Amino acid sequence: MNLRIFRHIADLRAELDALRAQGKRIACVPTMGNLHEGHLQLIHLARKNADIVVATIFVNRLQFGLNEDWDQYPRTFDSDCQKLDAARCDYLFFPDETEMYPNGMEGQTRVLAPTMTDILCGASRPGHFEGVTTVVTKLFHIVEPDVAIFGLKDYQQLAIVKRMATDLCMGVEIIGAPIARDKDGLALSSRNAYITEDERPKANQLHQSLSNAKQKIEQGERDFRAIEESAKAEIEAAGFRLDYFSVCNAETLDPAVDDDKELAILGALFTSAARLIDNLTLNLK
Repeated sequence: MNLRIFRHIADLRAELDALRAQGKRIACVPTMGNLHEGHLQLIHLARKNADIVVATIFVNRLQFGLNEDWDQYPRTFDSDCQKLDAARCDYLFFPDETEMYPNGMEGQTRVLAPTMTDILCGASRPGHFEGVTTVVTKLFHIVEPDVAIFGLKDYQQLAIVKRMATDLCMGVEIIGAPIARDKDGLALSSRNAYITEDERPKANQLHQSLSNAKQKIEQGERDFRAIEESAKAEIEAAGFRLDYFSVCNAETLDPAVDDDKELAILGALFTSAARLIDNLTLNLK
């Protein structure tokens, strides 16, 4: 195996400092493990944008709510390492919680983004994005990457991380990677493993409703709230509970208005044991 694994910050920093001194461009791909093809596409994109690719695996308890699945979240370290090695990832940073939060969780300094964090996914997962921005900031300080790759499936997360990097004057380029999908359009996700056999044939309903909404807008419809209500009805008719479905300004994530040209359509639904998210974007210019 060519993949080199680091558990400690000091060791990784020493390795990357030497490479940086040689003029190497470094990419970071933050993950929580349980890797699938979507994650590997992030690695491939990182390889195209840097000389050195550093993946991170850390199941960050700070971004999980009280009733969420932190303790049940799949840990598949051996399989993840094999996949990263096959994808030609150079380094894996795999810290434990003590390494990432040496003073404990309660007293941990937090990074709080001022906008876009209490709507959409943030409304149903209070504190989630505070956990994301905190751990991503820590990872950026540890790796000091020139570029970081995030999946577009987590569109709100990507938008918040971009805003955070700009606000905090971080010298890292943030790149969004296209959504990896199954043959029926279902966005690949670690949580897809929770979908039951009975639900799986209909699990692409969110993507289908997003596609329907995008088509209506492209055909000239501008009653965005009516489009959202129609999508809600489609999703509920398929037997799923809707979390949200929103046509937004692609940059601010505010509800879209008539003169917005760059739009993001975002949705989330609940299966019996999973919460699925997806999105599509369009440019009306």
